[in-house]
Parts: sequence; structure tokens; C-alpha cells
Amino acid sequence: MGTIYQSIEILSKEKGIDPRIIVDAVKDAMLAAARKQFRANEELTADFDERTGAIQIYSVKNIVEEVTDPVKEMTLGEAMEFDRNAQVGGQIRFPKKTEALGRISAQTAKQVIMQKVREAERDTIFNEFHNRVSELVTCTIKRNEMGDFICDVSSKTEARLPRREQSRLENFQIGDRVRCVIKTVERSGKNAGVILSRADCEFVKRLFEQEVPEIYDNTVVIKACAREAGERTKIAVSSRDRDVDSVGACVGMKGMRVQSIIRELRGEKIDIIEFSEDPVQFATHALSPAKISRVTVLDPNDRHMEVIVDDNQLSLAIGKKGQNVRLAAKLIGWKIDIKSEEEKRREVEAQMAQLQVSGAPLSVLADFGLGEKVIERLFEAGIGTVERLGAMTPEEIMAIPGINTKAMDSIQAAVNGYYGPYEEEQPAEAAPVDGEPLAAEATEGVEAVEEAVAEAAAVEIPKEEAPEA
Repeated sequence: MGTIYQSIEILSKEKGIDPRIIVDAVKDAMLAAARKQFRANEELTADFDERTGAIQIYSVKNIVEEVTDPVKEMTLGEAMEFDRNAQVGGQIRFPKKTEALGRISAQTAKQVIMQKVREAERDTIFNEFHNRVSELVTCTIKRNEMGDFICDVSSKTEARLPRREQSRLENFQIGDRVRCVIKTVERSGKNAGVILSRADCEFVKRLFEQEVPEIYDNTVVIKACAREAGERTKIAVSSRDRDVDSVGACVGMKGMRVQSIIRELRGEKIDIIEFSEDPVQFATHALSPAKISRVTVLDPNDRHMEVIVDDNQLSLAIGKKGQNVRLAAKLIGWKIDIKSEEEKRREVEAQMAQLQVSGAPLSVLADFGLGEKVIERLFEAGIGTVERLGAMTPEEIMAIPGINTKAMDSIQAAVNGYYGPYEEEQPAEAAPVDGEPLAAEATEGVEAVEEAVAEAAAVEIPKEEAPEA
């Protein structure tokens, strides 16, 4: 049995687990096997002898004054037969024969031990790595499990690089050394352990910290990052020193710094953008390389804005499959609607036409004495403008439910009152009753003209006297 303790020591060193945890696991396993073998309700306990490695199972009975459960309790008189120093409240242990444990019980014990060891190993890993989330680590790919890579992070710890946390541009082989970021550390569940990532935004941030000294010493700060792994990354930076150009520091001389990161990301495109507290200016930068005409904030509470671009810049602003605007919206944290100048012009024209067609609302008739209840009845009938009401015949209005003769009179008076000022502005035309007065007046006018002409013709024009010879 001494080999058991030696095996425990070897296992504890390999897994980095306290030997006491494994000993407790072995004791629990033996108890589980004993309960399954003996199938009794008696209370069991186990002892482990570290010198010999022997495990002894005991049945325990409590010493009481009056027995209610003979399986777990016994009187003081009965206990005195086994131990003269027994007292009420104490316990008497009876050894059980471990030789009775068969192959099935041994298999049960093995399963319990392995489960306890795995739980202890997960706790050890969690305690070591839960404070290292978002840290950049270099690991070696050990094996491939259905697209997920199992990597050695340290000599005793394995981590998982899931397929979803890999870039589509990357293809690794067993034995490759790769840089990853620790995304999460799970204590339990299907994916318990350390989860690595090369597709997370934190991976790009850590790479910039390594390549750009200004970011490492906090002179340049990464304010936001949006990424679609294998396609494009947008990163917003800001400088705390007015003499330091944040974008230039990240790009480096002749682009050497950012090119190093692009090689690590296998050619993924990176847009480095200057951060701004003004959302309009920030959105203008975030939608680069497209040139923005103007930005309008539609709803500051809902963080919604509208961006107008030239017609030839629309496809560039939206990007391939909407990628550019999608990353820009994620970067600034606002909803972005992109429209071209032509689309905006048509939208404005449609709104103006709608305003012209709609006419005056029916509520203006309240100023001309029309009651609210009558206006509600007209609204319920689908009449929303004064123009629509004025185009209806009295019979059509009377057919509306709730409109009686009195209401009809009020409607006519209100409509006439509304259109009254417009009618007064029009010049009043004299309309002859049957045409005769107009003919008589015309005849009198002609006669007067003829008399004036005749009088003028009757006047003799004096002739100039000829000069005397």
C-alpha cells in the first residue's frame, strides 16, 4: 500500500496540486466505493496512513442517552463494552473490511479520484491565471482538437485556442510558437481552463504596446478599438503630450511599427485614427479613408447620427459588405446612417412635397369655433386636413357617425371663417344678372364717344391770314 502515497506525491508534482488535496480525494473515493458496496445507511469515515499508505474504512455510531436510530446511534452502556472511557456525545468507530470492496467499487474510487484531481487542477489554474486576463503570452501548439488548438502556456498548464478566436488568415502547425492574449479563465463548465485568443481587440492593443514605446509609457493612449479578425481593425489613439503625434507614433518611421503588427496579423488592414471627444469629428475620422461632407446628430440620447458623403464616396464610406461603417459605429459607439448627397436631396424633396400635400391640420378650426368633439369625429373618419374637409359635400359630411345638423352648421361656419380672409383678398367682379345691364352701359358709352367726336368736328379751325403783299 506504500506505493499509493508515492503515486500521490508524483501526481501532485505533475499537476502542481497540494498532496493533502489528493489524499482527501482518495479518502472520499474509498468512502464512495464503500457506500456503494455495503449499501447501508450507516455513517462511514476513512483514515489514511501516510507511513504505510493504508486506507481504513470505519463505521461510526454516536453515543446517546436514548437511541432513535440503531444504525447510527448506541447507548452509553453498549459503548462501554468497546471503550471504557466512552461518554455521551462521543463516537465509537468499528473497522470495515476493505477486502470486501470489489472491482466495481475500485472503478468507482478511480472515477472519484480523477474527478477530484481535475477539480483541484482547475482551481490551481484559475488561481494562477485569473489575474492575468488580457495579458500577452507566447505558447507552443501541442495538438489540434476539431479545429481548436491546445497550447502549452507553461510547463504544467495547457490552454485552448478555439477556432472562433483565430483569424481566417492564419494557419498553424503542431510545434509552432504563437503569441496570444489570455481572454478568459473558466473555473468550471465545458471550456474550463485558460482560453486564448488571436481575434480579440485586446490582442491588437497588446501588440501596439510592445511595438510603440509611447503607448507603453502612457504618453499615447488607446481610447477604442474595433476589429473583424482577418479583415480590418480600427484603433483610436490620443496623445497626452501636445508635442507627440499619436497617429505618427503608432505608424512609425516609414511605417515600420505598424508594418510589424500587420505581419503578425498576417496582412490584416489597420486604420489608426485620432480620437476626439466631439462625436461629429470622431465619426469623420472613424469613417476614413472616405471623405465626409457633413455629420448631423439626430438623437444625442440614443447616440444616433446621420452622415452625408459625396456620391462618389458612398461606396468607400460603407466599405465591402458594410464593413467600414460597421467598424466605425462600433468604434465610436454611435448608430450611423450614411447617405449620399443625391439620396439626401431626394429625401428633402419628398418631405417638402409631403408638407405641401398635407395642408393645414384640422385642429386649426378650433380657433373658428369648431368643438373638440366634432374635430375628434372627423379625425376618426380619416379627415385630417381643412382642405380635405372643404372638398367634401354636405351629404358626405352628414354621413359621418356623430355628425348631426347642428354639427354640420358649426363645420360650415368654421370652414367659411377659415377661408374668409383669403376670399376677401380676391378682387370682387361685378356679375351681371342676365347680361342686359352690361349691354346698356356699353351702348351709352359708345354714344357719348360719338357726341364728343361730333362736337370736335363742328369747331372751325381758324386759318392763318396770308401776309399782305
